[in-house]
Amino acid sequence: MKKLYISWLLFMILCNQTVCARIQRIVTLNSAITETVFGLGMGRAVVATDVTSIAPKAAADLPKVSRNRALSAEGILAFRPTLVIAPIGDVPNAVVQQLKASGIKFIAIHQEFSENGAYRFIQQIANVLEAEDEGKRVVNRTRVTMHKVKELVRTKMTNRPKPKILFIYARGAGTMSVSGKGSSIDALMDLAGNENAVKEFNDFKPYTTEALVHANPDVILMFDFGVSSLGGKDAILRLPGMRLTTAGRHGRILSMNPSLLVNFSTRLPEAVLALHQGVVNIMDQ
Repeated sequence: MKKLYISWLLFMILCNQTVCARIQRIVTLNSAITETVFGLGMGRAVVATDVTSIAPKAAADLPKVSRNRALSAEGILAFRPTLVIAPIGDVPNAVVQQLKASGIKFIAIHQEFSENGAYRFIQQIANVLEAEDEGKRVVNRTRVTMHKVKELVRTKMTNRPKPKILFIYARGAGTMSVSGKGSSIDALMDLAGNENAVKEFNDFKPYTTEALVHANPDVILMFDFGVSSLGGKDAILRLPGMRLTTAGRHGRILSMNPSLLVNFSTRLPEAVLALHQGVVNIMDQ
């Protein structure tokens, strides 16, 4: 009996030190949210994610709530979560209501694609996980690293013109779009010392040969799976109009990891540095 009492007392003490928060069963429905939960040291509490969550590897290995991006309450409930975290507007209201009716806490997080927005995003998720102090530590660490990266970019870009970058999202030749202002990629280009070649519209619009030639980018940026879906770099350079652009004439097709570029969270400094160095290297070839 004495041993049982001591064990119970120890458990209660640990709970008061936020371990209880860590034994939640969490489902994360966005790659940035998943990455942040793991970055806060809470990855062991995640029982399932959405299909976009491919980093870190521990998250990629977790079960997915669906085979595509369509969500259902049944698919989420199958993992018996106590907490579901998703971006605002991504989960249908009917699904949200079913989750809440089942006693599951549902939290929708707003994300702003800016440096300060990334810090707020990290802290929001830390607050949801009742890990406010850890959130502050992660934000401060990210801020310090980001400051160093921005200084490096500023130094490297001194007396150099900003390269014009066109981001093309592709899943085969029939599904191609280009990134305008206001997207996460647009914000990342700016932080990395580059200029978005498209300024006429916001977010994404369908890719056209006319838009490509008009933008006349110095570099074409794509996700690695997008390059593969079009048959590789040589096939992209054979697309109509591509050789009429500066990027096409010089063969400047930059392929990068999507999970690094889009999240605007704990790995933002790494993403900015990777894009900056990738563009500088391909421009200097």
